[in-house]
Amino acid sequence: MIDVAEHLAAILAAVRPLEPEPRGVAEARGRVLRHPVLARVDVPGFDSSAMDGFAVREVTGPATLRVIADLPAGTQDDPRMDAGEAARIMTGAPVPTDATAVVPFEDTERGLAGGLGDVTVLAAPRGPGAHIRRRGSDVREGDLVVADGIRLTAARLGAIAAAGVGTVSVSPAPRVAVVSTGSELRPAGEPLRRGQIPESNSVLLAGLAEEAGAEIVLRTSVGDEGDGPRDAIAAAEGAGADVVVFSGGVSAGAYEVVKNTLGDLMRFDRVRMQPGKPQGFGSTPSGTLLFGLPGNPVSAAVSFELFVRPALGALEGEAGLGRETLRVALAADRRARPERVQYVPVRLDRSDPARWTALPTAHGTRGFGEADGLAIIPPSDRDLVAGDLVTVTRW
Repeated sequence: MIDVAEHLAAILAAVRPLEPEPRGVAEARGRVLRHPVLARVDVPGFDSSAMDGFAVREVTGPATLRVIADLPAGTQDDPRMDAGEAARIMTGAPVPTDATAVVPFEDTERGLAGGLGDVTVLAAPRGPGAHIRRRGSDVREGDLVVADGIRLTAARLGAIAAAGVGTVSVSPAPRVAVVSTGSELRPAGEPLRRGQIPESNSVLLAGLAEEAGAEIVLRTSVGDEGDGPRDAIAAAEGAGADVVVFSGGVSAGAYEVVKNTLGDLMRFDRVRMQPGKPQGFGSTPSGTLLFGLPGNPVSAAVSFELFVRPALGALEGEAGLGRETLRVALAADRRARPERVQYVPVRLDRSDPARWTALPTAHGTRGFGEADGLAIIPPSDRDLVAGDLVTVTRW
């Protein structure tokens, strides 16, 4: 048997990151940045007003000022201002060079309703620079905006665009084929004979892969006899797959079709984990990664989280591999196993914001569907009791 870390290390050592491609910022959400983005402009690019109001010069107390200009956002005007003068200004507009502060409408006698006549300031600005966003106060030209290896969210892309960058270098989505094995499988919704079960793993694993940023290029099932897995690999590579994920056929039974037919391409190990002890991994001569996961749906999903998701992230060059983890208290006792780590589906109780707890869900697919994450129970001779802290990988 081998440890989880050893199996994962062998997988990551085989990953070769995908070639990056250029994309416009409007089409790059969800992709991983492959080169750092540096600002091309200052943000803001000029001293701008942070409020709707009046740009003023050296006002230290209540005063009536003569309005000499009207400055909407986007104006190029830079009127000369003397003491006793003001310019009506809108948020985002360039502040006149001679102005020392902006007085918001609410600190004047009539606000916007005062129009462009004289304005009476009721409360002086708190000091020079009040309500002025200085040029480069957010980002300076050449500053790092987003580091490479980061998955691009809408907020990050907004920051990139604001910094004057229109095109980024990102990884394409890994292309994944999902293959369920088992002669007992039938498409969900079809009538079942004795001994048959609905096929669900391809739906589950394809969905997890898409959530991880992958593109599904093939989803199929093969029986327990014949050369179905090898045929599926050929079809997957024909569709351009970077990864093929098998579920089932990797254990110690007589009809383990993946193990029986792909021994020249994959290594099959027993990993010190529960669930998911039987695992397979390898690659084709052309470099397509091959994963062999157990057939039990919960075991397959746990195995995906531990091994396939990090590999997909590594293909994209992602800096952080895997999901968010946090430390929470167990809500129930739990038996530990001295020889293996356990991954327990749990539902997080957030009713006390200061102390979240993790309650193990019922066994099986229904309980897994109710889970918010996986609690990691490390090997130990001491059983855990309610209140003990555990690490939870959160969905």
